[in-house]
Amino acid sequence: MASKIFNSIGLIGTGIAITAGVVNTALFNVDGGHRAVIFDRFAGVRENVIGEGTHFVIPWVQKPIIFDVRSRPRNIPVITGSKDLQNVNITLRILFRPMVNSLPKIFTNLGMDYDERVLPSITNEVLKAVVAQFDASEMITHRELVSSRVSQELTERAAQFGLILDDISLTHLTFGKEFTEAVEQKQVAQQEAERARYLVEKAEMQKQAAITLAQGDSGAAELLATAFKDAGEGLVELRKLEAAEDIAYQLSRSRGVTYLPTGQQTLLSLPQ
Repeated sequence: MASKIFNSIGLIGTGIAITAGVVNTALFNVDGGHRAVIFDRFAGVRENVIGEGTHFVIPWVQKPIIFDVRSRPRNIPVITGSKDLQNVNITLRILFRPMVNSLPKIFTNLGMDYDERVLPSITNEVLKAVVAQFDASEMITHRELVSSRVSQELTERAAQFGLILDDISLTHLTFGKEFTEAVEQKQVAQQEAERARYLVEKAEMQKQAAITLAQGDSGAAELLATAFKDAGEGLVELRKLEAAEDIAYQLSRSRGVTYLPTGQQTLLSLPQ
């Protein structure tokens, strides 16, 4: 009798364990920032998208597929050609996320690695089409326009695959070695031309200054000649007196020098 009771208890325990295992496999969680689609062995991928929380599936028959629907970054390098056949190296930084309503379609057509299958391909396609419309020099001077066109066309192209591009940035833009050297040589030539133009302008200004100074001296000489002619001996005597007065002032400031006008007796210098 006791053995039967123990066997019953064992069977009950086993049943409980099996039931707990089945319950655990029948429940799954969807964390924040994630969504799930259900793959049914008989019906295929279901159209409804499962939100956050704990949900129930039929064990073995149904399987939840969890997707991260938060924005994620990805850098994509592309080598393409410009309108004037110059090699252009471009790197785009893209923030992308899947459209929630398109998750069943994305899983069916692309799989879990949808970003690896779609983004490099459409980025290469769009960049080649846009860059081919610009010369290499225009790629530098119209960088914002190029970035705007790439962003617009790439966003439209990604939407066809159920992807949302939150941000597209052109982070790297370089050209081939030949074009880079040509640009550097052009910049050096422009700097040398600017320096030569500055030297020419400086010489011209110095020439004009010399001419103006010579004209001023000539005018002053003419004015003095006219003044001497009009004033006669009186102006000459006035200039002599002014010069004598200046000489006397300078001598008076010297120690041990005494000056008296001609015709008067010179006194002995007294100690100072």
